[in-house]
Amino acid sequence: MFSNPISAPPPALRIVHVNDILPHEKSDVQRSQPLMDRIKRAEFFTNPPLVGELADGRYVLMDGSNRHVSMIMLGFEHILAQVVDYESDFVELGVWQHIVADWNSQALLEKLQAIDRVEIRDGWDGNAVAQILLHDGPVFSIHATTGGLAERNATLRQVVANYHNNATLYRTPLTDPGQIWSLFPSGFALAMFPSYQPQDIIDAALQRAYLPPGVSRHIIHGRALNVNYPMEKLRASLPLEEKNQQFQEWMRQQYAKRSVRFYAESTFQFAE
Repeated sequence: MFSNPISAPPPALRIVHVNDILPHEKSDVQRSQPLMDRIKRAEFFTNPPLVGELADGRYVLMDGSNRHVSMIMLGFEHILAQVVDYESDFVELGVWQHIVADWNSQALLEKLQAIDRVEIRDGWDGNAVAQILLHDGPVFSIHATTGGLAERNATLRQVVANYHNNATLYRTPLTDPGQIWSLFPSGFALAMFPSYQPQDIIDAALQRAYLPPGVSRHIIHGRALNVNYPMEKLRASLPLEEKNQQFQEWMRQQYAKRSVRFYAESTFQFAE
Protein backbone atom coordinates (compact mmCIF):
# COMPACT_ATOMS: atom_id res chain seq x y z
CA MET A 1 0.00 0.00 0.00
CA PHE A 2 1.07 3.56 -0.66
CA SER A 3 1.92 5.90 2.17
CA ASN A 4 -0.34 8.87 2.83
CA PRO A 5 -0.37 10.81 -0.47
CA ILE A 6 0.12 14.09 1.39
CA SER A 7 3.61 12.90 2.41
CA ALA A 8 4.87 12.24 -1.14
CA PRO A 9 8.36 13.71 -1.44
CA PRO A 10 9.34 16.09 -4.25
CA PRO A 11 10.49 14.19 -7.36
CA ALA A 12 14.22 13.46 -7.59
CA LEU A 13 14.99 14.65 -11.12
CA ARG A 14 18.46 14.19 -12.56
CA ILE A 15 20.20 14.32 -15.92
CA VAL A 16 21.95 11.00 -16.55
CA HIS A 17 23.93 9.36 -19.35
CA VAL A 18 21.66 7.37 -21.67
CA ASN A 19 24.08 4.41 -21.58
CA ASP A 20 23.84 4.19 -17.79
CA ILE A 21 20.15 3.28 -18.04
CA LEU A 22 19.43 -0.44 -18.38
CA PRO A 23 16.05 -1.34 -19.90
CA HIS A 24 14.19 -4.35 -18.55
CA GLU A 25 11.82 -4.64 -21.52
CA LYS A 26 11.94 -4.41 -25.27
CA SER A 27 10.90 -1.08 -26.73
CA ASP A 28 7.83 -0.92 -28.95
CA VAL A 29 9.04 0.01 -32.44
CA GLN A 30 5.52 0.98 -33.50
CA ARG A 31 5.46 3.60 -30.77
CA SER A 32 9.13 4.63 -30.87
CA GLN A 33 9.20 5.91 -34.45
CA PRO A 34 6.37 8.46 -34.02
CA LEU A 35 7.93 9.48 -30.72
CA MET A 36 11.29 10.09 -32.40
CA ASP A 37 9.57 12.36 -34.91
CA ARG A 38 7.98 14.36 -32.09
CA ILE A 39 11.25 14.64 -30.16
CA LYS A 40 13.02 15.99 -33.24
CA ARG A 41 10.55 18.87 -33.38
CA ALA A 42 10.15 19.38 -29.64
CA GLU A 43 11.35 22.47 -27.82
CA PHE A 44 10.88 20.89 -24.40
CA PHE A 45 11.39 17.49 -22.78
CA THR A 46 8.13 16.84 -20.99
CA ASN A 47 7.86 13.49 -19.19
CA PRO A 48 11.08 12.02 -17.73
CA PRO A 49 11.52 8.22 -17.73
CA LEU A 50 11.40 6.52 -14.34
CA VAL A 51 14.58 4.83 -13.15
CA GLY A 52 15.81 3.10 -10.00
CA GLU A 53 19.44 3.55 -9.01
CA LEU A 54 21.55 0.39 -8.73
CA ALA A 55 24.46 -0.19 -6.37
CA ASP A 56 27.02 0.33 -9.15
CA GLY A 57 25.67 3.78 -10.07
CA ARG A 58 23.72 2.63 -13.10
CA TYR A 59 19.95 2.71 -13.33
CA VAL A 60 17.23 0.18 -14.10
CA LEU A 61 14.57 1.65 -16.36
CA MET A 62 11.10 1.21 -14.87
CA ASP A 63 9.01 3.15 -17.35
CA GLY A 64 9.78 5.14 -20.48
CA SER A 65 11.63 2.65 -22.67
CA ASN A 66 10.38 4.25 -25.89
CA ARG A 67 11.56 7.70 -24.78
CA HIS A 68 14.90 6.22 -23.76
CA VAL A 69 15.54 4.36 -27.02
CA SER A 70 14.30 7.32 -29.06
CA MET A 71 16.82 9.63 -27.41
CA ILE A 72 19.60 7.12 -28.08
CA MET A 73 18.60 6.75 -31.73
CA LEU A 74 18.56 10.53 -32.12
CA GLY A 75 22.12 10.78 -30.81
CA PHE A 76 21.44 12.30 -27.38
CA GLU A 77 24.16 11.62 -24.83
CA HIS A 78 22.08 12.58 -21.81
CA ILE A 79 18.45 12.35 -20.73
CA LEU A 80 16.42 13.82 -17.90
CA ALA A 81 15.11 11.06 -15.61
CA GLN A 82 13.17 10.73 -12.37
CA VAL A 83 15.10 8.61 -9.89
CA VAL A 84 12.94 6.64 -7.47
CA ASP A 85 13.74 4.26 -4.64
CA TYR A 86 12.55 0.79 -5.64
CA GLU A 87 12.18 -0.13 -1.95
CA SER A 88 9.98 2.90 -1.27
CA ASP A 89 6.31 2.66 -0.34
CA PHE A 90 5.69 5.11 -3.19
CA VAL A 91 6.50 2.48 -5.84
CA GLU A 92 3.98 -0.19 -6.82
CA LEU A 93 4.85 -2.89 -9.35
CA GLY A 94 2.04 -4.57 -11.24
CA VAL A 95 1.27 -5.84 -14.73
CA TRP A 96 -0.84 -4.80 -17.67
CA GLN A 97 -3.33 -7.18 -19.23
CA HIS A 98 -3.34 -7.36 -23.03
CA ILE A 99 -6.62 -7.27 -24.93
CA VAL A 100 -6.16 -8.86 -28.36
CA ALA A 101 -8.60 -7.56 -30.96
CA ASP A 102 -9.35 -7.52 -34.69
CA TRP A 103 -8.07 -11.03 -35.37
CA ASN A 104 -9.42 -14.48 -34.42
CA SER A 105 -8.79 -17.13 -31.77
CA GLN A 106 -7.99 -19.97 -34.19
CA ALA A 107 -5.22 -17.99 -35.86
CA LEU A 108 -3.87 -16.92 -32.47
CA LEU A 109 -3.69 -20.49 -31.16
CA GLU A 110 -2.07 -21.74 -34.36
CA LYS A 111 0.62 -19.06 -34.06
CA LEU A 112 1.23 -19.90 -30.40
CA GLN A 113 1.47 -23.64 -31.10
CA ALA A 114 4.12 -22.96 -33.75
CA ILE A 115 6.53 -21.36 -31.24
CA ASP A 116 9.54 -23.52 -30.37
CA ARG A 117 10.00 -24.66 -26.77
CA VAL A 118 6.46 -23.71 -25.75
CA GLU A 119 3.85 -25.91 -24.12
CA ILE A 120 0.18 -24.91 -24.14
CA ARG A 121 -2.09 -26.48 -21.51
CA ASP A 122 -5.81 -26.27 -20.87
CA GLY A 123 -6.92 -24.31 -17.81
CA TRP A 124 -5.38 -21.87 -15.35
CA ASP A 125 -1.84 -22.31 -14.02
CA GLY A 126 -0.14 -19.75 -11.82
CA ASN A 127 3.31 -20.95 -12.94
CA ALA A 128 2.67 -20.12 -16.59
CA VAL A 129 4.54 -17.31 -18.36
CA ALA A 130 1.13 -16.13 -19.62
CA GLN A 131 -2.49 -17.20 -19.67
CA ILE A 132 -4.93 -16.63 -22.50
CA LEU A 133 -8.65 -16.23 -21.82
CA LEU A 134 -10.78 -16.37 -24.97
CA HIS A 135 -13.98 -14.37 -25.23
CA ASP A 136 -16.00 -17.53 -25.77
CA GLY A 137 -14.74 -19.11 -22.55
CA PRO A 138 -11.69 -21.42 -22.90
CA VAL A 139 -8.53 -20.65 -20.92
CA PHE A 140 -5.01 -21.72 -21.91
CA SER A 141 -1.79 -21.48 -19.92
CA ILE A 142 1.49 -21.03 -21.77
CA HIS A 143 4.71 -22.53 -20.43
CA ALA A 144 8.36 -22.32 -21.41
CA THR A 145 9.88 -25.79 -21.61
CA THR A 146 12.94 -24.52 -19.72
CA GLY A 147 12.71 -22.59 -16.49
CA GLY A 148 15.55 -20.05 -16.58
CA LEU A 149 14.81 -16.32 -16.57
CA ALA A 150 16.21 -15.77 -20.06
CA GLU A 151 14.22 -18.66 -21.52
CA ARG A 152 10.96 -17.70 -19.80
CA ASN A 153 11.20 -14.07 -20.90
CA ALA A 154 12.23 -15.08 -24.44
CA THR A 155 9.14 -17.28 -24.63
CA LEU A 156 6.98 -14.45 -23.40
CA ARG A 157 8.44 -12.08 -26.00
CA GLN A 158 7.53 -14.57 -28.74
CA VAL A 159 4.01 -14.97 -27.40
CA VAL A 160 3.37 -11.24 -27.34
CA ALA A 161 5.06 -10.69 -30.71
CA ASN A 162 2.72 -13.19 -32.36
CA TYR A 163 -0.42 -11.24 -31.58
CA HIS A 164 1.26 -7.83 -31.57
CA ASN A 165 2.27 -8.32 -35.20
CA ASN A 166 -1.12 -9.61 -36.36
CA ALA A 167 -3.80 -8.05 -34.19
CA THR A 168 -4.72 -4.82 -32.44
CA LEU A 169 -3.36 -4.76 -28.88
CA TYR A 170 -4.84 -2.76 -26.03
CA ARG A 171 -3.29 -2.53 -22.58
CA THR A 172 -5.51 -2.39 -19.52
CA PRO A 173 -5.16 -2.71 -15.72
CA LEU A 174 -8.66 -4.20 -15.60
CA THR A 175 -9.04 -7.86 -14.65
CA ASP A 176 -12.81 -8.38 -14.85
CA PRO A 177 -13.48 -10.10 -18.22
CA GLY A 178 -17.10 -8.92 -18.34
CA GLN A 179 -16.02 -5.31 -17.97
CA ILE A 180 -13.20 -5.77 -20.50
CA TRP A 181 -15.39 -7.31 -23.22
CA SER A 182 -17.93 -4.54 -22.71
CA LEU A 183 -15.33 -1.78 -23.13
CA PHE A 184 -13.47 -3.50 -25.98
CA PRO A 185 -16.13 -5.16 -28.18
CA SER A 186 -13.61 -6.09 -30.89
CA GLY A 187 -11.50 -8.00 -28.36
CA PHE A 188 -11.52 -11.79 -28.58
CA ALA A 189 -8.70 -12.76 -26.20
CA LEU A 190 -7.21 -11.52 -22.95
CA ALA A 191 -3.54 -12.22 -22.21
CA MET A 192 -2.73 -12.20 -18.50
CA PHE A 193 0.71 -12.24 -16.90
CA PRO A 194 2.15 -13.33 -13.55
CA SER A 195 3.07 -10.93 -10.79
CA TYR A 196 6.65 -9.67 -10.71
CA GLN A 197 8.89 -8.51 -7.88
CA PRO A 198 11.38 -5.63 -8.18
CA GLN A 199 14.28 -8.11 -8.27
CA ASP A 200 12.70 -9.79 -11.31
CA ILE A 201 12.81 -6.45 -13.13
CA ILE A 202 16.39 -5.74 -12.03
CA ASP A 203 17.52 -9.24 -13.08
CA ALA A 204 15.84 -8.85 -16.47
CA ALA A 205 17.77 -5.61 -16.99
CA LEU A 206 21.14 -6.90 -15.77
CA GLN A 207 20.89 -10.16 -17.76
CA ARG A 208 19.32 -8.53 -20.81
CA ALA A 209 16.52 -11.07 -20.45
CA TYR A 210 13.98 -8.51 -21.56
CA LEU A 211 10.25 -8.65 -20.98
CA PRO A 212 7.99 -7.77 -23.92
CA PRO A 213 6.86 -4.16 -24.15
CA GLY A 214 3.80 -3.23 -22.15
CA VAL A 215 3.78 -6.04 -19.57
CA SER A 216 5.27 -4.55 -16.39
CA ARG A 217 3.41 -1.61 -14.86
CA HIS A 218 5.13 0.73 -12.42
CA ILE A 219 2.92 3.11 -10.49
CA ILE A 220 4.87 5.92 -8.87
CA HIS A 221 3.18 8.12 -6.32
CA GLY A 222 4.64 11.57 -6.87
CA ARG A 223 5.51 11.12 -10.55
CA ALA A 224 6.82 14.19 -12.39
CA LEU A 225 4.89 15.01 -15.57
CA ASN A 226 4.96 17.98 -17.96
CA VAL A 227 8.34 19.11 -16.67
CA ASN A 228 9.04 21.00 -19.93
CA TYR A 229 12.79 21.29 -19.65
CA PRO A 230 14.37 22.97 -22.71
CA MET A 231 15.66 20.41 -25.22
CA GLU A 232 18.54 22.70 -26.15
CA LYS A 233 19.95 22.25 -22.65
CA LEU A 234 19.89 18.45 -23.05
CA ARG A 235 21.53 18.77 -26.48
CA ALA A 236 24.32 21.05 -25.21
CA SER A 237 27.88 19.71 -25.41
CA LEU A 238 28.62 20.12 -21.72
CA PRO A 239 29.92 17.74 -19.03
CA LEU A 240 27.19 15.87 -17.16
CA GLU A 241 28.02 17.57 -13.86
CA GLU A 242 27.63 21.01 -15.41
CA LYS A 243 24.35 20.04 -17.04
CA ASN A 244 23.01 18.92 -13.68
CA GLN A 245 24.11 22.17 -12.05
CA GLN A 246 22.16 24.06 -14.71
CA PHE A 247 19.16 21.81 -14.23
CA GLN A 248 19.10 22.21 -10.43
CA GLU A 249 19.20 25.99 -10.83
CA TRP A 250 16.32 25.72 -13.31
CA MET A 251 14.42 23.59 -10.76
CA ARG A 252 14.94 26.19 -8.03
CA GLN A 253 13.44 28.77 -10.34
CA GLN A 254 10.38 26.57 -10.99
CA TYR A 255 9.72 26.20 -7.28
CA ALA A 256 10.29 29.93 -6.74
CA LYS A 257 7.71 30.70 -9.44
CA ARG A 258 5.29 28.18 -7.86
CA SER A 259 5.20 26.29 -11.15
CA VAL A 260 5.30 22.87 -9.43
CA ARG A 261 1.97 21.47 -8.23
CA PHE A 262 1.17 18.21 -6.47
CA TYR A 263 -2.18 16.48 -7.11
CA ALA A 264 -2.97 13.78 -4.55
CA GLU A 265 -6.10 12.40 -6.20
CA SER A 266 -6.20 9.56 -8.72
CA THR A 267 -7.12 10.74 -12.20
CA PHE A 268 -8.22 9.51 -15.61
CA GLN A 269 -6.46 11.21 -18.50
CA PHE A 270 -8.25 10.97 -21.83
CA ALA A 271 -5.59 12.53 -24.09
CA GLU A 272 -1.80 12.37 -24.07
